[in-house]
Order: sequence, then structure tokens, then C-alpha cells
Amino acid sequence: MTGIAAPRMRGGSMPSSFQTDRLTHVELTWVEKQIEYWIRFGQDVQETILDRRRRVLSFRPGTTFAFVRWASNDFGTIISRIDIVRAITPGEAYQTLPFVRPGGDILLKIESWPKVERVLQLIDAIEALSLDPAEAAPDYWRHVHNRLSAGQDARRYSRDQHQAWLKRRRIAP
Repeated sequence: MTGIAAPRMRGGSMPSSFQTDRLTHVELTWVEKQIEYWIRFGQDVQETILDRRRRVLSFRPGTTFAFVRWASNDFGTIISRIDIVRAITPGEAYQTLPFVRPGGDILLKIESWPKVERVLQLIDAIEALSLDPAEAAPDYWRHVHNRLSAGQDARRYSRDQHQAWLKRRRIAP
């Protein structure tokens, strides 16, 4: 063992290359009709282009973003997944996620295209209310995860729910 793996599993310090970096980095890949990783919503603060197929987007602590991964081979889709993640503050506990460094607070993790499509529809519905999905209550994304994982329909996000979240966020420490 290298000594790095154990602390990271507990949400401890990041590898030395990221200790001075407060950002959460997401590596995106786009190979038409083979591998398509993209950000559905979330405000990045930095973009690094690695090559013509790969780039890295970086997010400030506290930023919520949706990371969509889709891949296929000659026989069809092999992965279809969406993760809604809150970027963490250094020293905060986190879960690891492929292509996300160091990791984040995973609010929603859904696999299989029908469920991913349902999450995308719910995101569209939030945008139809003229709200930014990145500003939606984290509890809403946890609700969507739990309901879809149980094979049930999730409630739609409402303006009243959003106003309650904004008020709660103002008074929370």
C-alpha cells in the first residue's frame, strides 16, 4: 500500500498534488457515439483542455453540478448514469466518484437510461420554472434518488419548495 489510499477512504487529506487546490475537478470525455461524459448543469470556474476529446472542468466548494456519463460498444449502451454532486470544501468528508477529483457529496446517483432520462426531465422542469437546478435544495435531489431507486415517481420541484430552501439556507450556520 502507498499510504495514500487509507486516508482518502475516510475523506482525509487529498494527494499532495491537490492539497493547495480548493477546487473539485471533473474530467470530461467526448468520443462521438462511444463515450460521452458531460456536465448537465453547474457553474464551472475553470476549464483545462487536455486534448481534442478530453477536458477538465473545475468547480468551487459548495457548487452543485450534474455529471452525466454514457458509453456504448458495438452491441449497444454499456453505461448510462447521472450523478448530482456538491463540490466539497477541503477537509470535509466526501465520497469518491470516477473522473471527479477528489470526490464530492453525492446527492443523487442513478443508473440505466430510463431513470437517467427521468432525472433529465426533472431538471428540465426546474429550468421551466426559471430556476437554476444547481440552486435547488440538496434534499430534493436526495428525494429523487430515493424514489427512482425504489421504482417510484419523484415529486416535481416547486417554487414554494425553493423559497423554503432559500429561507432555510439563510438562517443555517
